[in-house]
Amino acid sequence: MIILSNFLIAIAKVLDIVLTIFMWIVIARAILSWVSPDPYNPIVRFVHNVTEPVLYPIRRRLPLGFSGIDFSPIIVFLVIIFLQNFVVNYLAHLAQRLL
Repeated sequence: MIILSNFLIAIAKVLDIVLTIFMWIVIARAILSWVSPDPYNPIVRFVHNVTEPVLYPIRRRLPLGFSGIDFSPIIVFLVIIFLQNFVVNYLAHLAQRLL
């Protein structure tokens, strides 16, 4: 059971780090939307390519009556916070119970 417990703790930590990194990439995407970056810059292309598959479906389902303000990053933040507080904490708690 110790091996399974350590495995669940490792999954929880890796998932938490991945979600935090993705949150920072979404923040970078929001900041880049305020300026006019070079679309051929590799960093700008990376940020766009990583975040667009997540932001586009949310943006497509949101109503457009908000005068051009993009609320999809806020929805992604809420989902990430939910996943960090629910899934990651549940995996860590489950690992503690297995010890």
